[in-house]
Amino acid sequence: MTKHQNLLKWNISDLAKAMKISEEDVKDYFKDGRRASFIIERLLNYEVFHGRLPPNEGTDYDIIDNEEGKWEVRTLTKDGVYFCPSYMVGSGRNFDEDGFIRKLNNIKGYVVADITKFPNIPFWIVPKNKVLSWWKRKLLGYNTKISRQKALKLLNEI
Repeated sequence: MTKHQNLLKWNISDLAKAMKISEEDVKDYFKDGRRASFIIERLLNYEVFHGRLPPNEGTDYDIIDNEEGKWEVRTLTKDGVYFCPSYMVGSGRNFDEDGFIRKLNNIKGYVVADITKFPNIPFWIVPKNKVLSWWKRKLLGYNTKISRQKALKLLNEI
């Protein structure tokens, strides 16, 4: 069992009923990082940060806290997690260290949510200095992606 201090909780039956889909579909949806991230961002914003969402989806952060700090939300999946900007991830896209460092300079940190544990999703608040330290110590992959196992090890040391 992984240690964590924070937990997002949902009721699968209530979600299935509200969304008018099966409980299995709810589980599949919320365990897909591309889909679940939008909902997780909103829940973290309203219940944890008490801030606001950025003006549009094209910003390089996901949440503005109540002190105007900017946070990026990442989902930890069975494949791991990455910390570089989203525009650097995917087919035909390339990692750029300067862009990664610029991103770190513009945010307070990351929130990493382990969606594999849905409906009870543990999450970690990771200050940007911690991610920068991991990068400098070469604990992140060349493009900042790390495996699930390595991510849990690093997150549990916070």
